[in-house]
Order: sequence, then structure tokens, then C-alpha cells
Amino acid sequence: MKLYIIAGEASGDLHAADLLRELKRKHPAIQARAWGGDLLKAEGAAIVKHYKDLAFMGFTEVLLNLRTILRNIDFCKKDILEYKPDAIILVDYPGFNLRIAEFAKKHGFPVYYYISPQVWAWKSSRVKKIRESVKKLFVILPFEKEFYKKYDYDVEYVGHPLTDVIRRKSETFSDRNLFLKKNSLSDFPIISLLPGSRKQEIKTMLPLMLAIVNKFPDYRFVIAGAPSQDDSLYNNFIKDKNIKLLTGVTHELLHHSHVALVTSGTATLETALLNIPEVVCYKGGRISYYIARSLVKIKFISLVNLILNREVVKELIQDNLTANHLELELKRILTGDARKRMLSDYAELREKLSIGGAAARTAGLIIDDLKIKS
Repeated sequence: MKLYIIAGEASGDLHAADLLRELKRKHPAIQARAWGGDLLKAEGAAIVKHYKDLAFMGFTEVLLNLRTILRNIDFCKKDILEYKPDAIILVDYPGFNLRIAEFAKKHGFPVYYYISPQVWAWKSSRVKKIRESVKKLFVILPFEKEFYKKYDYDVEYVGHPLTDVIRRKSETFSDRNLFLKKNSLSDFPIISLLPGSRKQEIKTMLPLMLAIVNKFPDYRFVIAGAPSQDDSLYNNFIKDKNIKLLTGVTHELLHHSHVALVTSGTATLETALLNIPEVVCYKGGRISYYIARSLVKIKFISLVNLILNREVVKELIQDNLTANHLELELKRILTGDARKRMLSDYAELREKLSIGGAAARTAGLIIDDLKIKS
């Protein structure tokens, strides 16, 4: 049994690796060829292209790199035809993967899509293309099943894979004293800074986050470095000895943090699942932002607020993302009622997502659909 897996970002690599592990547990003879990263490689997939070479953010950056993106799509199509997989598994990464889904359908390859494109946010016209091209769609947010039902498309809600990732990782976390010791941190409450994983994001977000460091002398600021980036990128912005950079330990760092400033994305949900109060931050290129604002139909940008359908965490977006606003919102959740209310809302969030076993459930459904015998 040969599978072709496409995951174009770090989070996709994580969830695709968990899915491949579960697939192999049910059917050990599976072979996989993949677009992804080190985690998929560790599960035995042959990596065609690393996600580091694929991540382009925002309308402007996509346009500037359109030729590269189109070359990658053409290469991927040829590679699929040469490999002749028994099935194709797409993980998130919609701009690329929806094109591949359409191509795969035309050539008779069954397509399984794990983690739905966010068509409920914008371009709902893509639902028709998904329904026509994808054999089975596995969604991870509770409201997505109802959304697709409006389009007469029956999808599988499998739960959010992050709940399993967080639960698994939490079992390996050091106690606080050991964590501080092994990372040469003094015993101050930690404010974590998560400026994103892409170079463009980091260059925009990190200086804004660092602008308030001197306002909180009784806290230690720690940057959660992305494994896909060199330390030198962060060190260009670090001028204060009170700032520490830790790479590759984001979940454990958050676990030992008092609060966090988090760039909008999956990390906002990870922070909430780890029960850490946060301020959600986003600032993009002006052209990209205004194009997005004209197209996007949702009230919130953070998954926490979207899932609970109300403002649980403060979102500081574009022109509202200033040092003054960051300082104000951070002070608001350090102590007191606002902090207690946020933690109470987090408990409701975890309850909504507590189905668990997303990767195992998805693997079982794929195996059953392909009628593979163990």
C-alpha cells in the first residue's frame, strides 16, 4: 500500500506524522512519499520537498513567488504520476492542496483530506470543488460539520489533533525548577513571546512584542523560537539581557509561563489548551491585510474565539497592535478577574474539543474506506 502525503507547513507536518504513525499501526506494510518535514521523515516517509521551501504568507508574498509555487505544483503532479500511489492524503495547506485534489481526481487517485481548508472563513465557493475532488473530508473543529451540511456535504468530525499532541507532550514536561535550571532561567514569572514560524511574520511581530519588555521588570521574557528558523534571525532583534531565546520547546515553555503574546494561528489554540492566558497579535502587509479583510467573513481570527463564538482572548490586529495596547492587555490578564474569566473559558474550550484520538480515528476511517485488510 503506497500513500502520497502533502503537508506544506510545520503544523501540517506534525499532524500528518501522527496520522501516518496511526496508519502504520493499523497496516504496517504502508509506504509513504511526502511533502512535509522532519516529523514525517521520522515516521518513515520519503520526503520529496521540505515545508521550509513551501511556506509563503499573505497575498503579496504569494504573488511575488507565484512562479515558484506553480513550478512546485507541476513537479508534484509529475511526481504523483510516477509514484502511482494507492491514495493521496492532503493535510491543510489549501492553496496548494486543492489544486492537487482536482488533478488527482481526474487521474483516478482517491483523495482523503485531513484538516479542512477554512472555507467557512472565506471563499466558500471552494466547497463545490472539495466535494467533487475529495473522497472523504475529515474536519477538526466542532462547527465545521454543520457548515458543510448546509452544502449537502457529509464530512467526518474527528476531533482536534492538538488535544492529543498536548496531552502526550504534557507527560514529558520537566517540573518548573528543572526547566528553569536546564534553560538557565532565573525564578521569575515567564512571559512567552510567540512571534510565528515564518521569517516574514517574525520580522514583523517580534519587534512589536519586544517593545514592552522594559515595562515588566518583574517578569522574564522568553521567545519561543521556531525550529525552522536560525537563531540569528531572533538575535538580530534581541538587545536586552532580560530576553531569552528557546527553540524547539514551545509547548513546555508555555506550560511554565504565566502569560503569552501569541501571533494569530494554531499557536493561539495550543496556548489555550495549555491553560495559559494570552493576547493574540497579528500585523500583516498593508495590501495583504486589506485584501483579506474585504474577503474574510468571520468575526474573529483566533481559533479560541471562533470555537467558543465570543471574545475570550483579546485580538490586537493591524493598526490596533501597538506597544501601548500590548502593555494594557498584558497587565489586564496578569492577575484579577480578567485572568480568572479567561481560564474559566478555557475549561469550556477543552470540554468542546475533548473527543480525543483524531489521528487514530482518521486512520481507521481511511483504512476502512480503502478496504485494507490488516
